[in-house]
Amino acid sequence: MSYCKGLLSVAVIVAVIFEVSATFSDCGSVHGNIVSVDISKCTPSAKRCILRRNSNVTMAITFTSSTESRSLKAVVHGVVLGIPAPFDLPNSNGCQDSGIVCPVQSGATYKYVTTLPILSAYPRVTVDIKWELKDDNNEDLICALIPAKIS
Repeated sequence: MSYCKGLLSVAVIVAVIFEVSATFSDCGSVHGNIVSVDISKCTPSAKRCILRRNSNVTMAITFTSSTESRSLKAVVHGVVLGIPAPFDLPNSNGCQDSGIVCPVQSGATYKYVTTLPILSAYPRVTVDIKWELKDDNNEDLICALIPAKIS
């Protein structure tokens, strides 16, 4: 009986790890480590975040920096069928109205927060959102790939 309990515990741990990591993946962070990605109205167990048109979505990325940087620039692409399309942000300055005060210090943990409008003009599409925060040298401090669906 304890053998079955042990197998069940391992299965639950594997399922939890899979569910948490299914919401986003690291797509090439160079000078930082992503701790978490939280998106309003999207549960950590969702395989794809459903983004409803004509609504606002708040996103928070918690990360630890391994470098110093005087500035941060947010760069976003929607990736459909492997083709990245740039997305213009209302505010690409990662140090302004984002919860982060620059300069960014090496070894410190930060929480970047932004709100995006999901316009009714957006097509209903399955998309991967590639969200990068770039440092002074235009290198990815962090890069998160977030599976989403606009509906």
